[in-house]
Amino acid sequence: MNDKEIAAKVEMLIRRPVAEVFEAFVDPQITSRFWFSRGSGRLEAGKSVRWDWEMYGFSMDAHVKAIEPNKRLLVEWSADGAPTDIEWVFTSRPDGTTFVSITNSGFHGDAREKADAAIASTEGFAFVLAGAKALLEHGIQLNLVPDRFPDGLPKT
Repeated sequence: MNDKEIAAKVEMLIRRPVAEVFEAFVDPQITSRFWFSRGSGRLEAGKSVRWDWEMYGFSMDAHVKAIEPNKRLLVEWSADGAPTDIEWVFTSRPDGTTFVSITNSGFHGDAREKADAAIASTEGFAFVLAGAKALLEHGIQLNLVPDRFPDGLPKT
């Protein structure tokens, strides 16, 4: 794999219908229960929203590049200062469950910096998917994202 192909990818089955899972990622009232603490608005194509992680004193803007309802979201954000893309793919299954795939790509820097960013992103999105699964399947808010760094974000 050359360094241009370095990306973070996490996938998981969520035992809920695709419309419910998709809605959990576009509606900040739901997303704030498993990822960020506050979002400025619903995800809509062409719109920018602000996501806040108040527990870390961190905010960022995300620009929605594409939405295919119940199938796909594509958002550009700058979590590490340089823009990268996050793509969610929602696959409805015959048993009423949803397979979710999240890919974060377009990392910047040399090969080592790209690899480090992909590893950190993979870890973070694994927490996001696990938190979404617990909330949507069992109504449990695990607090995975705020509990990841109980003493605040590490200094880089």
